[in-house]
Amino acid sequence: MTDIGKSIRIERIMHRDSRNIVLIPMDHGISDGPIKGLIDVADSINKVADGGADAILMQKGIVKHGHRGYGHDVGLIVHISASTILGPDPNNKVQVCSVEEVVKMGADAVSIHVNVGSETEADQLQQLGAVAEQCNYWGMPLLAMMYPRGKKVTNPHDPQLVAHAARIGAELGADVVKTVYTGDPDSFKDVVNGCPVPIVIAGGPKTNTDEEFLHMIKGAMEGGARGVAIGRNVFQHESPTKITKAITEIVHHSKTVEEALEMLK
Repeated sequence: MTDIGKSIRIERIMHRDSRNIVLIPMDHGISDGPIKGLIDVADSINKVADGGADAILMQKGIVKHGHRGYGHDVGLIVHISASTILGPDPNNKVQVCSVEEVVKMGADAVSIHVNVGSETEADQLQQLGAVAEQCNYWGMPLLAMMYPRGKKVTNPHDPQLVAHAARIGAELGADVVKTVYTGDPDSFKDVVNGCPVPIVIAGGPKTNTDEEFLHMIKGAMEGGARGVAIGRNVFQHESPTKITKAITEIVHHSKTVEEALEMLK
């Protein structure tokens, strides 16, 4: 990354020593409503910041309700895509914020969502390409959330589909790609090898146990991931601070799952 603006901002969302990212998305209110863990956004942000999160992600209108001026510092990524579970096609992500708005907010990065394989894939790809151009102009790092989702996608964790989705993000100008974990380190290595920009994994549905959750993260890191972008499994945890600390032990310090679980005691 040669652009000085991007370089400066990426430093604010990336761990200085490990060069990895622990990102906690909190944009679920627009798709799912005020769910558990996002009623008091400021409180949730404070808890994950205390746990060592590098950045949080939210929609533009919520920024003023939770970020920042107290507690530990934490990077800010503004998500500019939206859809709701109430709409006729929740996979149809539309752009609801401009890069210029994000710049004015003082945020550290822009995030956009593309569902590869959806009926509106073409429109979403067009949005991604245009936003990448704007991010380059303004010196804003771009995180692209790239998911295989649509009628032809029978297995959204299929390594070939995930690799294809991730590569599309890089092809159209993303600086970081967020996508799903394929389930094992070996297959995920193929995803990483096919994508020339850093990949962070999504958390997916809420997992059954902390151990299962942390094993997923450990496997992804062994497969070459550069971090995580995980929401529900963190902000809906009984202790968001402790689970964030456990995640950072694996992502930033290469600890084992057993060592990370010690953070929960």
